[in-house]
Amino acid sequence: MTAKTLFGTDGVRGVANVDLTPEMAMGLARAAGDGRSGLAVVGRDTRRSGQMLASAVLAGFQASGLDVIDLGIVPVGAVSHFTVDLRASFGVMVSASHNPAPDNGIKFFGPDGSKLDDDAEAAVETRYRHLPPMTPVSGGDIGIQTAMPDAADRYTGALAAQSEYRLNGIEVALDCANGASFLAAPALFERLGAAVTAFATEPSGMNINDGCGATRPGYLAGLAGGRIGLSFDGDADRLIAVDENGEVVNGDAIMAILARHLRSKGRLPGDRVVATVMSNLGFKLAMQQLGVHVVETRVGDRYVLEEMRASGAGLGGEQSGHVIFGGHPTGDGLLTGMRLLEVVAATGAPLKELRRIMADLPQVLRNVSVRVKERLPEASEIWAAVSKAEKRLGDEGRVLVRASGTEPLVRVMVEARSSAEAAGLADELAIVVRRELGGGEA
Repeated sequence: MTAKTLFGTDGVRGVANVDLTPEMAMGLARAAGDGRSGLAVVGRDTRRSGQMLASAVLAGFQASGLDVIDLGIVPVGAVSHFTVDLRASFGVMVSASHNPAPDNGIKFFGPDGSKLDDDAEAAVETRYRHLPPMTPVSGGDIGIQTAMPDAADRYTGALAAQSEYRLNGIEVALDCANGASFLAAPALFERLGAAVTAFATEPSGMNINDGCGATRPGYLAGLAGGRIGLSFDGDADRLIAVDENGEVVNGDAIMAILARHLRSKGRLPGDRVVATVMSNLGFKLAMQQLGVHVVETRVGDRYVLEEMRASGAGLGGEQSGHVIFGGHPTGDGLLTGMRLLEVVAATGAPLKELRRIMADLPQVLRNVSVRVKERLPEASEIWAAVSKAEKRLGDEGRVLVRASGTEPLVRVMVEARSSAEAAGLADELAIVVRRELGGGEA
């Protein structure tokens, strides 16, 4: 199988109309749909470039002979939902998730509603780049396009139908990141009975994730005013919460809260959760105390899902806020927020108490901008420095150095006994990475 160069850990991303052009978007969709039949559904977030690129994706699928449904602006969970519900051959979300507004991206979903695996993405890329001309399609074989103007409403209705508790009496503040959830998230939690105050719900096309969203939880912490806060990223596949004291509750803590609740109800298959290598050591210690086994994967929610399916786990996710539930084929920030608030409703405990299930070991992350992240595996000086740092930490910390799958960055993460120690080691390693691979710290 030809190695992927366009697809990262979360689809194709780049500066819209520069790295990711309409021609590329159309070509990838046509390559994916070539020789297939049926239906494709396409959604997007609020970026100015989204309509342009989504139109190209729709046209590419039509040119391959697939009928298409334009879902409009919807959270990524809606694309997954309708791919399955409508028995589509493909779903596509046009979004660059937490990236800034000038960027955009394309995420492909298969018939089961999950992101395409590495081999399937590589096959699409190979077809797009190297194989003979596409199958000719003309006349009545060209796909037709229809719109689903109520897609967001239908999606929130489907989520609400899965709710196990009403949220009456719970006050919640939402940060919709001026992104794909700006209509759907308030509608869902109001439908469930919560008292909702929503922020970052006025997308301009250029303000998505601008100082807000799941990667900027401090924005909502300063506005929540004693309410539980739920902060989504641009396509709403991840959730970071804020407790009543304004303290951030990240994906590790959310998973810990959910794991304890599910286990108490006998609904955590195999007493097992799946997490990535980025999860805090404090999460693993909390799970040990509960008698819950943690299975680790590489970074990326698709790899979490693959392991969940292989091991039969009913819960998995990432520290960054991607959480996946058994029976659901992708991370969905709105579903995660609903399930988290259901624990509050079921237990009567405020989130500030529920979060005490785990204590984070001090963790420092440095994102180092580099010119040649591909050279990381062979950069012996970097790995020698990592080995030296690991010896200094012993069993009371850890080091993780990895290339970003979506940006020209190398991420250096250090956990240690103290924040000062973690920061010092992370800075030392960042200097080595910068020297060996070029660039400056992002």
